[in-house]
Amino acid sequence: MRYLFQRKEGGNWYVRLQPPGQKLVERSLGTTDQKAAEIAAADLIKQHKAFMYQRRQARVASVVHGPWAHEYAPGLHTLPDGGHVLATDTTLTFTDANGQITGTRPNGGPAIYLTGAQLPAALEFKAFDDAYDGKIGEGPIENERPKFAAVKSHADDAVLETYIKHKGITGYAEREAREMWRIFRTVVDKPLRDCTRDDGRAIVAYLEDQADDDEPLKSATLRRRMVPLVAAVNLAIEEGKHKGINPFSSVVPDRKDEDERDAFDDNDMKLIRANLHLLDPNDRLLLCIVATMGVRRGEAFEIDREYVEDGIRYCQVGAKTPQSLRRLPFPKELLPHLPKKIAGPLITGRQDSASKRLREFLKKIGIINDDDGRDIAPMHSFRHRAKNRLRRAVPDAELRDAVGGWTDGKKNSGRKYGNKHGKGYPIKLLKKAIDEIGM
Repeated sequence: MRYLFQRKEGGNWYVRLQPPGQKLVERSLGTTDQKAAEIAAADLIKQHKAFMYQRRQARVASVVHGPWAHEYAPGLHTLPDGGHVLATDTTLTFTDANGQITGTRPNGGPAIYLTGAQLPAALEFKAFDDAYDGKIGEGPIENERPKFAAVKSHADDAVLETYIKHKGITGYAEREAREMWRIFRTVVDKPLRDCTRDDGRAIVAYLEDQADDDEPLKSATLRRRMVPLVAAVNLAIEEGKHKGINPFSSVVPDRKDEDERDAFDDNDMKLIRANLHLLDPNDRLLLCIVATMGVRRGEAFEIDREYVEDGIRYCQVGAKTPQSLRRLPFPKELLPHLPKKIAGPLITGRQDSASKRLREFLKKIGIINDDDGRDIAPMHSFRHRAKNRLRRAVPDAELRDAVGGWTDGKKNSGRKYGNKHGKGYPIKLLKKAIDEIGM
């Protein structure tokens, strides 16, 4: 039923499908009977699912061994604790502040890249081609031409622009908001005033359809994806620019499918540290950020500038909600992996692709084993580890929340420790706390 919809007031049913990279199709099924509509659309929906399966298979990741990647550029480097590391082309030698050698290890290693094959040029859903003759089966829809819906500029777009400007949204959060608005305009393609909660459910169905069958989207992820739409329309309602209900609010079903991820333990971290050289520089930096800072995946991708206060380098993350907005100093164990100055996006690429590559890395080094029953997800498990480490080392629960952006579920709980505009605790106190997470 995610592909079938009914016109207003008991009108005809129609099928709506969106093959990636191609035109949206919306085709009447010529009947008011739901069962008859399901039968009429069955073949086309089957073709669509087959096309999506072929497309996913064409993008199966493959491992590419690249050239040797240094962890440190050859030369002498000073560490935050006053020690040094002497880097050659192949070896790292570590010394403490007194010049005593504390250990050696390889200086990097051959980079491993996970790449997706390009889609074959011939991989196209011909049923949606403009030259299609319209005959998809017997019955009332025979010889009917497809009806394509194009996404054009619309007066409702001002709702999104007002929301972005009013909330001061920039960077990744702005791109995410614009993408969700594009999906709304593509999938629904009608004025906001005419939208119903069924249209909101259609957007949810579209998001689920675009997900990998092997990794279906959880309810919490779908709710997070819908946040920009819900918030933009709520603002329009508050300002009197939209009357009626919010058609996108509370349309994601609660399937009770939340996962309780296992935190990484000390043995896991030892293996990770010993094999960091297997990752390419971008993924290695991402791993170090989420491991030492305990940030969410999206927050790591938000970092595109830095600030300095009392000689401490820090960034601001969690711009989506007042509860998560916070200033975070860069931990001492992360500093050697950072550029001298951050003046642009620190992590590049797609979030979902990065998660898959890190999961493959954890499988390769033996931390993830599908048969041992452990539920490990790279980003979530690092975050759970960070919370456990802070709980043991930082007695002040509010300070822990200020570092991790956690809340107790109460209204405005993000402000209980003075988190107006993400300022909260002094940067020196935050630095002392976040250093306890470690690597």
